[in-house]
Amino acid sequence: MSERVALVSSERGLRVDPDLPLASAALRAAGFAVDLVRWDDETVDWAAADLAVVRSCWDYAWRLEEFLAWAGSVPRLRNAVELLRWNTDKTYLRDLERVGLPVVPTVWNPTSAAALPDAAEWVVKPSVSAGSRDTARWSDAADALAHAAELTGAGRTAMVQPYLASVDDDGETAMLFIGGRFSHAVRKGPLLGRGEGVRQDRDSRGDLRAARPGDDQREVAEAVFEAIGNLQPGVPAPLYARIDLVRDVEGRPVVLELELTEPSLFLPQAPGAARALVHAVEAELSR
Repeated sequence: MSERVALVSSERGLRVDPDLPLASAALRAAGFAVDLVRWDDETVDWAAADLAVVRSCWDYAWRLEEFLAWAGSVPRLRNAVELLRWNTDKTYLRDLERVGLPVVPTVWNPTSAAALPDAAEWVVKPSVSAGSRDTARWSDAADALAHAAELTGAGRTAMVQPYLASVDDDGETAMLFIGGRFSHAVRKGPLLGRGEGVRQDRDSRGDLRAARPGDDQREVAEAVFEAIGNLQPGVPAPLYARIDLVRDVEGRPVVLELELTEPSLFLPQAPGAARALVHAVEAELSR
């Protein structure tokens, strides 16, 4: 009997995630039985899956307690629920910074202009978010503080970061790790327009292309990936990870985001990456 792999998504993810067709086809070609399922589908028998792989659960951010309760109930889930609990709140950036990794400077819940990072523009977002929801780029400190106050007033954690001008020219570099090793890199175009304020309809999948990372980017990404095990000791290693890097004002790569929860793997931009995912699943099931 074929081993069964569940690729776990959301209602919207099942419709539009470009990774799912490639991942499922590669897994089926390798002899796996594959189910494409929603995480919140109460009819799914999770115990029947030899491995459940979290993919495009894009609605987790506004259903976080429900999502984490579900993740804790799935017998064989990757990434593991412990990683999801840590990674679904971007306060994990404090942990990365604490162990000496370069991250975009971040101020939490600022209440005065003096507390803002030194910058000409700022990005304000909640620490629990997906798809740039409730996120905006501001050039006026009063607007940035008002946005932060709106988030904290709703009981959320506001994070404020300098908007790094390199993003407009170079975009973000997504460093993808699959099965414990670096797989490929993708350049993501700039997403936040100057003066557009908060929008809920951004789509980061439209301006993507394969990238060749620099040695300094590889070095930072490898260090971040290695740190995961130290920061989450005793937790199964991630099946996949995406580390988004940007360059600071001095041109150094810094971490914008570490995605262990539902990162796009950008399989259409990386021929061969779907096969790397198959190898990672095979290795996971052989343990």
